[in-house]
Amino acid sequence: MKCFLYISFFLLVFFQNSFAQKEASNWYFGFKAGVNFSSGSPVAVPTGPMTADEGCATISDANGNLLFYTNGIEIWNKEHQLMQNGTNLNGEQSTTQAVIIVPQPGNDSIYYVFTNNTLQDADGAIWYSVVNMKRNNNLGSVTIKNVRLTPFTQYPTEKLTAVLH
Repeated sequence: MKCFLYISFFLLVFFQNSFAQKEASNWYFGFKAGVNFSSGSPVAVPTGPMTADEGCATISDANGNLLFYTNGIEIWNKEHQLMQNGTNLNGEQSTTQAVIIVPQPGNDSIYYVFTNNTLQDADGAIWYSVVNMKRNNNLGSVTIKNVRLTPFTQYPTEKLTAVLH
């Protein structure tokens, strides 16, 4: 029985650590605020230059290393500098969920940045931009920007979400 418990404990700890995904280890939000969860406890990281009234998004790699963050209008790299070609995205500062970052399936260097606008936007469109993290000495670059995804959204909601299929 003891042997079974030791093996079960070892397998639980081994698999928990080997499959841990830390893409959400860093959060940047609000007015130059940030939090890092890599240690298991939240640690304040007041190094980001971003201001976001409402919607923003952050992505880290599988090891928890910051890649980039955005308020839907501008994108900052891991060095807290504006990313190459990372300005003038079609998000909006006062949209409740202005932006969401989605990794391209099967590719650890390409990310889609989806943006939307406020309820006052006449057509409620959704756009996407593409970030390639292998560009600009691995600091990333926006390679495709503001591609209109929806021609018309009759009932805009200022919300975006993504689900792993």
